Amino acid sequence: MARTRRRLSAILSADVAGYSLLMAGDEVATVDTLTQYRDIMSDNIQAFHGRVVDSPGDNLLAEFGSTVDAVECAVNMQKRLLEENAALPENRKMQFRVGINLGDVIMEEDRIYGDGINIAARIEGLCEPGGVSIARSVYDQVQNKLDVQFDYAGEHTVKNIAEPVRIYNVIMDAGEEGLPATKEGVVNENPSIIVLPFINMSGDTDQEYFSDGLTEDLITDLSKISNLFVIARNSAFTYKGKAVNVQEIGREMGVKYALEGSVRKAGQRVRITAQLIDTASGGHIWADRYDRNMDDIFALQDDVTQQIVSVLAVKVGEGEEKRIYHRDTDNVVAYDYFLRGLEHYNRFSKETNVKARALFEKAIDLDNTYSMAYAKYGWTYLTEWMMGWTDDKRCLQRALELAIKAISIGDKVGSSYCLLGNAYLWKKQNDKAIALYDEFESMNYGTAEAMSDFANILNFSGKPEEAIRLVEKAMRLDPLFPAFNQFNLGHSQYLVGKFDAAITTLREALVENADFFPARFFLAATYMALGRVEEAREEMDIVIQKSPQTSLEVWSQRLPYKNPEILDRIIRALKQAGFN
Repeated sequence: MARTRRRLSAILSADVAGYSLLMAGDEVATVDTLTQYRDIMSDNIQAFHGRVVDSPGDNLLAEFGSTVDAVECAVNMQKRLLEENAALPENRKMQFRVGINLGDVIMEEDRIYGDGINIAARIEGLCEPGGVSIARSVYDQVQNKLDVQFDYAGEHTVKNIAEPVRIYNVIMDAGEEGLPATKEGVVNENPSIIVLPFINMSGDTDQEYFSDGLTEDLITDLSKISNLFVIARNSAFTYKGKAVNVQEIGREMGVKYALEGSVRKAGQRVRITAQLIDTASGGHIWADRYDRNMDDIFALQDDVTQQIVSVLAVKVGEGEEKRIYHRDTDNVVAYDYFLRGLEHYNRFSKETNVKARALFEKAIDLDNTYSMAYAKYGWTYLTEWMMGWTDDKRCLQRALELAIKAISIGDKVGSSYCLLGNAYLWKKQNDKAIALYDEFESMNYGTAEAMSDFANILNFSGKPEEAIRLVEKAMRLDPLFPAFNQFNLGHSQYLVGKFDAAITTLREALVENADFFPARFFLAATYMALGRVEEAREEMDIVIQKSPQTSLEVWSQRLPYKNPEILDRIIRALKQAGFN
């Protein structure tokens, strides 16, 4: 039997964004433009020592022997097409998405096959129109060899590929509006830090909640300092359980410092080690070990925070010190129940939401002044309502009452503040929710989660442009942002009429979480706005298949738009897409 011929190649995959809409508008003009642009692309590919492998429909597949050639070609090609588009009316401009991967391919005459090609196509599907996105394998080869910058776009699970793919976007124009704020190698003006998940050294996996909770508390404490840039929990916890290289993390997250450590809990004794590392050099700036009783756990957290503030010479703003070192409880048993509840809540399912609620309630039973426990207790009710896990409106009222209770006994700038704003929103009291947002903005403090929550409020309250600004800020704090952030941005883009961008963003949200049905609703509505009826119906078929109990009537009553005309437009689109 002949041995299969293989080789390592840089694979470029490209397709036209919004091709169906262009064809629906003018088939002849679209084919003429596509033919012209294909010639430009083929000439570029040949000039950079590549070859066109295939070009079916609006797609193009090319192969290069060098990753540097492939990326240089893609950048040059996109700039050339941008110049060509300048001469076309807005509705006739043709933009390509380009994805590049380095992978092993099987050769058969002039054809190539293999997962390397599939990954390139998946990366292209996540690329912005007019942009170039590359796999981590390509980035490692070209990062110091080209005069371009890169945005780290996160780790993505893609269809039919077993391992997640890390993706980087080529910055086509550093001054371009709307680009994510994170840039590889760019250091923030303020000191910047990521708190890596503390390792559980207790020899008992049941104690994992404690090390995770301690990490989350440190992130929260440091986030209260306006002059310190802190990576959000979601992105920090993507490194949990992995062998980490802090220099690599510094580049990916755009931070100068990393805090890492370990926790050993035995009975009422706790041993914590912590070390602060310069991500540029990998050198230790500060390290310490703490042996304490559980009763001293809060003082221990304050000690670590104070050390970081001192070592980094961070300027603490007026009134911030009290906020940083404020503790919602001094009851360690209540705190333990709270951390257990947090572990379940962060899993974000109907079943774990119920378990979390019971644990938060136990924490409150032990300390009825524990404001954060009241807030998270309230979030379990609001989450149940927002996700459509219940039709009982008492959940919404209960969330509102718990938010007010939490604020009355604690610091209103935390989770309770966002809870109240969202409770008002879903009760369709948009003006009250916006008033809370205005106050929130004036405080110059906010976590990525809070910013995302308020972006959601702004979208439903008729301020999508402001929501875009806020959610992009949240994405900078949380570079490996969750599906909810992508949904918020896609929702904003839909509302301002940037339909192609909305489709790309909402598709990416579904790559992160295929069961995040709100993204499918708005993806279907966006497809309908572009006349892409079949694609809209495919999205609604998935929702109906996976969630047969949901209905158009429920969502028409539930979506909290301030402007009823927007709601009517969306409901009509979903109905035309087959949702009833």
